[in-house]
Amino acid sequence: MRIAIAGGTGTLGRYVAEDLRTRGHEVRVLSRSSREYRVDLRTGEGLEAALVGCDAVVDASNARKKAAEVLVEGSRRLLAAERAAGVGHHVCVSIVGCDRMPMGYYRVKVAQERVVEAGPVPWSVVRATQFHELVATVFTLGGRWRTLPVPRAVLQTIAAVEAARAVADVAEGPALRGRIDVAGPVATGVRELARTWRSVTGRRALLVPVPMPGRLGRTLRAGAATEPSPDVRGTTSFAEWLAAGQ
Repeated sequence: MRIAIAGGTGTLGRYVAEDLRTRGHEVRVLSRSSREYRVDLRTGEGLEAALVGCDAVVDASNARKKAAEVLVEGSRRLLAAERAAGVGHHVCVSIVGCDRMPMGYYRVKVAQERVVEAGPVPWSVVRATQFHELVATVFTLGGRWRTLPVPRAVLQTIAAVEAARAVADVAEGPALRGRIDVAGPVATGVRELARTWRSVTGRRALLVPVPMPGRLGRTLRAGAATEPSPDVRGTTSFAEWLAAGQ
């Protein structure tokens, strides 16, 4: 199969690309920094040429700023280009609990899913929990000041490489016209994750409670970012991932 990956240079996208290549698929990495397939979801630049002959497209794109412009409007542009190129399967990577979280970025992800579901290309949605990589990055940044912010929240982090494997499985199969949830091995409080990070890395840092009032705080404490019965469950714990030097 010939599979294009939008956002193929990101944390998840690069693992998806590697996994699919090892399975023998031809992979096209689409991004604004790609040398061969330079595309911009904000404008649609490069999409038409990049998708010629592709059987499937994985959208693992992300945006820190103007997220709706990239993820929602960008999905419309991407789907239109896919239809014109005759692509038979669109895989949207999303976030577990995005429809339960009262936050702007998560609302954008919900809107993106709806665009995909109503779009002209057969589709699948893969929702994943937060990555070990993200949590470790936050702790590392805080560790520079020897403080770790620890809100009262429950996460179910997963190694990006394991989430990528699930995405690759879906991409090489038929369109689900539905959603699967991918989650880490166990739900864990942020304080416990912070203690694990200190223990495994040997870093010294003070755990600083961060108040998270209102609906968002209640939602995170209730485990809205977790999935007790995922379709795919990762096996590598946060401690194991850190110990492996990822």
